Amino acid sequence: MYSTTTDKVTVSVEPTYLLQESSPDQGIYVWAYKVRIENNGTDVLQLKSRHWKITDAYGRVQEVHGAGVVGEQPVLKPGATYEYTSGTPLSTPNGIMVGSYAMQMTDGTLRDVAIPAFSLHTPEMAQRLN
Repeated sequence: MYSTTTDKVTVSVEPTYLLQESSPDQGIYVWAYKVRIENNGTDVLQLKSRHWKITDAYGRVQEVHGAGVVGEQPVLKPGATYEYTSGTPLSTPNGIMVGSYAMQMTDGTLRDVAIPAFSLHTPEMAQRLN
């Protein structure tokens, strides 16, 4: 599991390679990743948007921007936790993801919360950040 904390908001990610969804002979490798967001601060926060940088083994970068996560813009009260699962395909057997969430505070201001860099690797690959 990969984890980082920004301004009392902890984001943890656990990636899993999905062999049954992948077709290595066709250059399709698929991962699920479970995200846990913990609000350890005193402000109510709402996750407004996400930004991902997904890099494959050849250094090709795909950026993803969007509102919320999995169709939701969850509100996290102090002490609350929100979890979701999503996924991504790659054309190589390993890569890396990193990103951030834009969180709206009670006063309406936005703050960026880091999503830790995490490795996407098939079971045959050594586990490491690429």
